Amino acid sequence: MTNAFEQLLDAARDQRLPPVGQWRPARTGDIDIRIAADGRWFHEGREIKRQRLVALFASVLRLDADGHCLVTPAEKLRIVVEDAPFLAIDMESDGVAAARRLIFTTNVGDHVLAGAEHRITVFDAAVAPRPYLEVRDGLRARIARSVFYRLVDCCAEAGGELEVWSAGERFVLGPAA
Repeated sequence: MTNAFEQLLDAARDQRLPPVGQWRPARTGDIDIRIAADGRWFHEGREIKRQRLVALFASVLRLDADGHCLVTPAEKLRIVVEDAPFLAIDMESDGVAAARRLIFTTNVGDHVLAGAEHRITVFDAAVAPRPYLEVRDGLRARIARSVFYRLVDCCAEAGGELEVWSAGERFVLGPAA
């Protein structure tokens, strides 16, 4: 194990987020915030360039039956998410085969260890793969193309499928052909 990998693993374990799942604000509505498919955040049509502000908004993001919402104890505001609210922009690997661990870093600074609670899912695998990582409570990160290519490099073929393991869990990325 590398020291850098252990630091990422510690960061993934130590992330502290507000308890948005427990909040039931009486005031609800909509706000003109949009998360583009490429992971950029916009307010009233203008890109939010301050990364710390984006990270703050991301920390109070929740997925409800009525869509993606920014939630505080006082209010819940629906926003527009074009694809997934996060983008997995980096990946580190430790170990091999079934003993491998994969840690992804998102565009908002989250570190996520792929495994039973953070599944990797690939839609349209045989045509145009769209890979995602479960970040938290139904919120997903689309895995960036360059990161997906690195993920595929970690794969093995089994039963005609490309598989990768992380934290004791098997994930199928698509057909081997």
